[in-house]
Amino acid sequence: IGEWTLPGARFPLEMAQDADVGRNSLLTYQLSSNPSFSLALKERPDGNNQPELVLERALDREKQSSFELVLIAVDGGDPARSGTVQVRVNVTDLNDNSPVFSKSVYEARMAENLPAGSVVLQVQATDADAGSNGRVFYSFGNVPEAVRALFTIDNDSGEIRTTAPLDYEEKNKYNFGLEARDGGGLVSHCSVQIDITDENDNSPEITILSLSSPVPEDAPVGTVVAVLNVNDPDSGENGQVSCELSGEAPLSIVASSGGSYKVVTASALDREEAWEQRVTVVARDRGRPALWSSRELVLEVSDVNDNAPVFEEAAQAEYTVRVPEDVPGGSTLVTVTATDADEDLSGHVKYS
Repeated sequence: IGEWTLPGARFPLEMAQDADVGRNSLLTYQLSSNPSFSLALKERPDGNNQPELVLERALDREKQSSFELVLIAVDGGDPARSGTVQVRVNVTDLNDNSPVFSKSVYEARMAENLPAGSVVLQVQATDADAGSNGRVFYSFGNVPEAVRALFTIDNDSGEIRTTAPLDYEEKNKYNFGLEARDGGGLVSHCSVQIDITDENDNSPEITILSLSSPVPEDAPVGTVVAVLNVNDPDSGENGQVSCELSGEAPLSIVASSGGSYKVVTASALDREEAWEQRVTVVARDRGRPALWSSRELVLEVSDVNDNAPVFEEAAQAEYTVRVPEDVPGGSTLVTVTATDADEDLSGHVKYS
């Protein structure tokens, strides 16, 4: 910190990380007592508190050239746990101008799935000093490794590029800090906010929640034979899905709540005509171009005793047989045959 820095100046400090959740991860900060410095907290766009070192009174390098402070982070657990880091403040002179960003917050919007190396935006900071004290170098501030894995910044130009394709469904907004440092070691900071816009890169997902098979052939019209869930993780029209049935089965599909659909019987079933019904559920989103997926439903039709036995000679009301009067007892006079279209016991014919 330059000895010319005015009281009230703030300098962001390292943020602590706590792997716990809830109250156990709520962090408060404390600074070792020193009349020249105090601690303040600044709320970041992501909701976390950024500890900042606040200069309380003017510095004089000739009287004291450095300060040794201790920053303590305490969580909200019971018992509380804490971590410490040493803060060493070196007082410098001569370089009396810090870099100044053209904006305090830089904003950008970009589509997901752009190739690695795509330009996001460019930040710019100027320094009124001359020579090395006026040359500005750009770098990330205290940002998570996940951000460093997706973005890179050119140290000289301040140009930010992607290092890998971004996924809207994984994360649709990034907030992080950058710093500009001049040759004399003075630093200024800015924030970057990047909004990721959705592309239609996910096909609808069809999940069969239940399937009633076999279904009796005398099931009334409107009987629910299957319940489906359809989900598309895209947003807007890209995630709006409609479903239809493909095939000639006597079934129809009805939308329910929460992305669910019911497949119901649309007309009477007849096992004797078709013992199995096959139909394909097609889910299509409203993206441009639309993406779709399908699932086949196979429904067995079970038999009910809805057919009476039919004699082969059904066209005639009776069988007429001429028998000699001296025919021996036990002789076969005539054989009649009847069939039943039902199956199992319902189709087994007895005569009397």
